[in-house]
Amino acid sequence: MSHFAVIGAGQAGASLVARLRAQGFDGQITLLGDEPVPPYQRPPLSKKFLLGEMAEERLYLRPEAWYADNGITLRPGCEVEALLPAAREIVLTGGEVLRYDTLALTTGARPRPLPGAIGGDLANVFCVRALDDIRRLAPHVVPGARVLIVGGGYIGLEAAAVAAQKGMQVTLIEQAERILGRVAAPETAAYFRALHQANGVQIREGTGLERLLGDDAASGAILSDGTHLDLDLVIVGTGILPRTRLAEEAGLLLDNGIACDATGRTSDPHIWAAGDCASIPHGVGRLRLESVQNAIDMAECVADNMLGAGRDYAPHPWFWSDQYDVKLQIAGLSTGYDRLVTRRDDRGARSHWYYAGDQLLAVDAMNDPRGYMVGKRLIEAGRTADPGRIADPATNLKELLTP
Repeated sequence: MSHFAVIGAGQAGASLVARLRAQGFDGQITLLGDEPVPPYQRPPLSKKFLLGEMAEERLYLRPEAWYADNGITLRPGCEVEALLPAAREIVLTGGEVLRYDTLALTTGARPRPLPGAIGGDLANVFCVRALDDIRRLAPHVVPGARVLIVGGGYIGLEAAAVAAQKGMQVTLIEQAERILGRVAAPETAAYFRALHQANGVQIREGTGLERLLGDDAASGAILSDGTHLDLDLVIVGTGILPRTRLAEEAGLLLDNGIACDATGRTSDPHIWAAGDCASIPHGVGRLRLESVQNAIDMAECVADNMLGAGRDYAPHPWFWSDQYDVKLQIAGLSTGYDRLVTRRDDRGARSHWYYAGDQLLAVDAMNDPRGYMVGKRLIEAGRTADPGRIADPATNLKELLTP
């Protein structure tokens, strides 16, 4: 009986094993996760879960019993020490060895830490990536507490929104010249800057962290412009790094993550990869996407290919972020845009449409589900839309979907 093993019990790993069974694979499946809980959703961690509006059990993608009921051996709290590709073996911490016929790496990503030399190891410095991070952070999220948030990407902004809603005194710093500098247009950044400032968040752009002050816990910070801040805790949202240690030590090819071909196969013919840790060919370079949607879609495609489908993965990126009463929905990738068109309506909905020449690339939709839906469908179909009609609030967007 064939043994398919999967290392990494996040969204991609859980989706991959479910797909294997759904596609009729009747061999042995083992899902190894280093956290002591079943696979769970991460996006609510920095939103509803941190706000106390979601119970832990609701985070789980499936009840733990589902895995046993479907003949999947789930091993939470299981650390992998090494891979031995030539022998097709997985060495666990403690010395246990598992042999596989086919392996998938869905190891995800880890937060980019603050260096210990500037205080990143102090007790009240937190990331918001894993369930245990939020368990440690939650007792500190109390009204009146002074929090410094390092990083003005979506994770940092979501943390700032939760902290402000909890009545905390919030300062967010971004070393680059503006928030959302790598992922959104200046117009989208301006929208969210104003939203946070209206909710009492102090945003300081073009300002880095020189060092944190304190012995065991951070009590203050010196910023790059010389400003001194007193504080009670720090939340770090400076991006994530693909978890590639096992792949690298096993000799697999790396290139912006674990390098895969278009089907998700790595440089070892018996090893596949999917999700945040994996990169695929894209244009003249490579693409690695960090999103729930990509984790699910790529994992399902890889599962099919592990069973012989031979199907190239064609990503259709979409993302979302919840901040205060605003739902941001993003479709497409804005890389290479040279024009931005703004659409507003009298209900307060707003969307930013990215173009390269005449081609629609992406949409940022703020409380505008219709704009998001229409933009997403156009982009996935490889179609575009007249910018003048997009900007005109009288245009019925659904008409743009008619060929």
